Amino acid sequence: MASSTAFTAVVSVAGLCAVLAWRVREGRTAMTLRKIVIPPLGMATGFSMFSVPAFRFPLTWGIGAFLAGAILLAYPLLLTSSLKREGDAIMMKRSGAFFAVVIVLAAVRYLARGYFDSILTLEQTGALFFVLAFGMILRWRASLFLAYRRLTASDTLATDSPAEEAAD
Repeated sequence: MASSTAFTAVVSVAGLCAVLAWRVREGRTAMTLRKIVIPPLGMATGFSMFSVPAFRFPLTWGIGAFLAGAILLAYPLLLTSSLKREGDAIMMKRSGAFFAVVIVLAAVRYLARGYFDSILTLEQTGALFFVLAFGMILRWRASLFLAYRRLTASDTLATDSPAEEAAD
């Protein structure tokens, strides 16, 4: 059991490092609509796991996990990240607390997993945390999508205005 716990901890830390590296890389390049929309769409394919009975749990648990992710866990991400226009590019701007928030969220999920493993199967625990993470990512990316649309709409309005004035 101890080696299983150690293995899980090592894999969790490796996953966290991969996510942090991805976020650093993502912050250095211009955001596009595709970069905002693709992660939740790709992640949504994970719902196919529920075709296997071992991954299923009561619907109310799924709704609770989704709402906890979308309301509670997405909130710190929303507070610590935003989109800003830099010339012609739209860039992700994060506060210094963003990575601390990601690390704390990962620690909370890892520690809570110990409790859920005692009342659920390993498959159900993984599926429940998948739904929780999906709620968090979906709300965060939806907020980024709306901010991106506002920034691109204001750019379109700004470039349309002089042309309209010249036509008059």
